[in-house]
Amino acid sequence: MLGILLIMLGNGMHFTLIGLRGGIEGFSAASLAIVTSGYFVGFLSGARLTPIMIKRVGHVRVFAALGSFMSAGLITFPLLTDPWVWTLLRILIGFCMSGIYVTAESWLNYSATNNTRGKVLSAYMIAQTLGIIGAQGLLTLGDAGTSALFIVASILVSVSFAPILLSVTPAPVVEMARPMRLRELLATSPLGTVGIFLLGSIYATQAGMGAVFGTQAELTTGQIALFIAMLFAGALVLQYPIGWLSDRMDRRKLIFLIALMGTSSCTLGWLSEGNLQQLMIAAFLAGGMTTPLYALFLAYTNDALSVEDMPAASGGLVFTFGLGAITGPLITGWGMQHFGAFAFWPVLGATFIAIALFAVYRMTQRASIPLAETESYLGVLPTASPVAVEAAGVWAVEHAEAERDGTSDEAPEHEHK
Repeated sequence: MLGILLIMLGNGMHFTLIGLRGGIEGFSAASLAIVTSGYFVGFLSGARLTPIMIKRVGHVRVFAALGSFMSAGLITFPLLTDPWVWTLLRILIGFCMSGIYVTAESWLNYSATNNTRGKVLSAYMIAQTLGIIGAQGLLTLGDAGTSALFIVASILVSVSFAPILLSVTPAPVVEMARPMRLRELLATSPLGTVGIFLLGSIYATQAGMGAVFGTQAELTTGQIALFIAMLFAGALVLQYPIGWLSDRMDRRKLIFLIALMGTSSCTLGWLSEGNLQQLMIAAFLAGGMTTPLYALFLAYTNDALSVEDMPAASGGLVFTFGLGAITGPLITGWGMQHFGAFAFWPVLGATFIAIALFAVYRMTQRASIPLAETESYLGVLPTASPVAVEAAGVWAVEHAEAERDGTSDEAPEHEHK
């Protein structure tokens, strides 16, 4: 948990720094959109290739190598200030972060029992979110125009590996199922598949283009850091109440309502005309709708799957989300390039509307699953690898079964690793 917290401090700093330093260097919104998308290209590649690397050379070597490359990449940003070089560096860092998630989550899942898995995954997601929020505070301590903040991010990432690599916990064997084909996934859960693709666009736009928006809207560094922090603070605060509702009502109706609230928050941001308080409220609500929606789509998709199909579906959903994450910043960057900084909000709002409308359409095509037959909700972050998504799915099934049997409030006693 300590290692992940430190990694997210470094990674969270670099996400915002790209927008800040890119503005100082005079990069266009379209150029920074390509840089942002590069991260998710690397992220998708890492999710596929890391398990192969681990099987060949083991967890520790893969983990150490990815950490070294990521730390080096962070230091290189201020040395080579060119959009295309930055895009390559972002692909590298995205690849490294994806591999780090796979490795760390495999370790966590291996260390957990069915009785603790839900709590361990929840604590892990909280540590990630707190790391990203805390990173925004660190940005106010230096000048994005110098190399100092990039060096701090690199140091945090380098130091973060010590508690993990020095652990005496045995390294687990990584077994990841081949991702389910998109056609099969779409046939199984059209709303889950289309929704998670659109949500990938929203999440990547918020995380990657939020600082670009702040820079072009002429916010100060402190205000931009607060804006990004509010996006993730909303996710942290609203995850639980939305999860509580998810287990008590038709999930398609909840998806519709959350997407509608996301649209409203974007309208608030668009109409703010630079009013700082209004912008922060809009960021809190927009971020607060986005992350819980991810876990909600996973839970909804799992409702339509057998336990045997969940591992393959997890990989397919993460891949689909990644495709959306690549396209979202590109569309937003084009809009901001042609219509100004505040085009950030209409693009986000239109995507939320698309989710809401598709949810309404799907309600007319298929009967709802009875609440007694649905699986439990567990807050999973959009940054999670297929390892954590699969582990959350297994926990959800067993937790729901335990609740139906009235045997436990966490999970059955038998082991499942």
